[in-house]
Amino acid sequence: MALINLRNLGVTLGTPLFSNLDLTIGANDRLGLVAANGRGKSTLLHCLTGGLEPSAGEITRSRGLRVGHVEQDIPARFADTAFHDLVRQALPAEQADSEGWRVDVVLDSLEVPEPLRQRPLSRLSGGWQRLAMLARIWVTEPDLLLLDEPTNHLDLARINQLEDWLNALPREVPVVISSHDRAFLDATTNRTLFLRPERSQLFALPYTRARLALDEVDASQERRFQRDLKTAQQLRRQAAKLRNIGINSGSDLLVVKTKQLKERAERLEDAALPAHRERSAGAIRLANRGTHAKVLVTLDDATIAAPDGTLLFKTGKRWINQGDRIILLGANGTGKSRLVSLIRRAIVEPQGASEAIRATPSLKLGYSDQNLSELAPDDTPGAAIGRRFDVGDQRARSLLAGAGLTIEMQDGAIGRLSGGQKARLMMLILRLANPNFYLLDEPTNHLDIEGQEALEAELMGQLMGPEASGLLVSHDRSFARTVGNRFWLIENRRLVEVEGPDRLFASVARRDS
Repeated sequence: MALINLRNLGVTLGTPLFSNLDLTIGANDRLGLVAANGRGKSTLLHCLTGGLEPSAGEITRSRGLRVGHVEQDIPARFADTAFHDLVRQALPAEQADSEGWRVDVVLDSLEVPEPLRQRPLSRLSGGWQRLAMLARIWVTEPDLLLLDEPTNHLDLARINQLEDWLNALPREVPVVISSHDRAFLDATTNRTLFLRPERSQLFALPYTRARLALDEVDASQERRFQRDLKTAQQLRRQAAKLRNIGINSGSDLLVVKTKQLKERAERLEDAALPAHRERSAGAIRLANRGTHAKVLVTLDDATIAAPDGTLLFKTGKRWINQGDRIILLGANGTGKSRLVSLIRRAIVEPQGASEAIRATPSLKLGYSDQNLSELAPDDTPGAAIGRRFDVGDQRARSLLAGAGLTIEMQDGAIGRLSGGQKARLMMLILRLANPNFYLLDEPTNHLDIEGQEALEAELMGQLMGPEASGLLVSHDRSFARTVGNRFWLIENRRLVEVEGPDRLFASVARRDS
């Protein structure tokens, strides 16, 4: 039974986000929604809730449909509200007193620890804040669940937990998931909608298999387009020949035939549809100046502690060598970012760094943390580039435009940019720094799938070469599998190396299970 039916739906905000979209959502649907940043995913979700009127087409909902929408952003008004109270407040007043037990049932299903339930949202991690908003929606028992980037800020254990939770939901409740997490989409969806300005494509497949099918459709469309253009060119050549013969012979029949051939060519050209070309949100390019050193960083049984002195883990004797792309994983709070910051200090401030962490003097660092704190919110992209690099104003503007930042964005505050735009600005800064060693903490945060794949190709030297060296913190399983050639795991207050990512992911998932 269809709960929502879309017919010829379209939304235009300056430019078309999507058009002529036909879609039915019903029981058993687990729909993955895929598009580049700013291309209409959140807009479509708002249309499904009824919060936004489409520019064209119509939406039909079943009578009394209750839609639960978990948005990306956490409202500031909830900052001081305790986890349990936040969920309880979502119930109607008459149910809150008599059916308060439903809150505990939902929190138990999400495995929320008792100590966290009375903690205000402002004192929770970003991941638990997102799960609090999910619990707040789910306790209202919606008929349709919409999730906008649900894995943002979740560590791998919480992502695995969320996957299990979604897969255990009643099948009569359809779920629509907007996400850039490819592995998460594969684990939780059975249909995939690639949202496009024209000719959006829907497949009854999870993401990876749907992407292969999409590539086939695009390739077939391109072949047909080229074939139609070639046929039109042949018709025009034939028409030109007949025209000359007709003029020289004075044959009216040949003149008519010439006109008919030209009209056929025009019809073919007008009807020919080129394959979809994703409008790039901005190129991602990195640089790697190289180094002759073989060993880049040495960890000599370093002790990694929290700022208050609490032991987080010991590294043992470990080395990062040229060509290593080490993926560092562990649950939130185990000390991943702390290790990254200490290695950074060993590179940029070796005199004040720990003797147990040493970096070769020839390292030129490319660094980005998960909060993109290197970008000042009140700064402008133009100033951020001009202050760091001697490239001149015109060159800076050209580079920023290539990264997907328009003239208006270049002169506005960085704080007003979207997460994806900030991430691409940071990638541009890394490129211009021309490093030979990368320290990247959750680099795929905020990047759409197109951006993730471009970053993967750059780090692996597939576009510009050579391959990058560095340490990368990531909970993105697709990114880790593609980029990493070594894998470190923080567990039981020790840093251990494992053979491959799948064993690593299973270890992290079991750690909090």
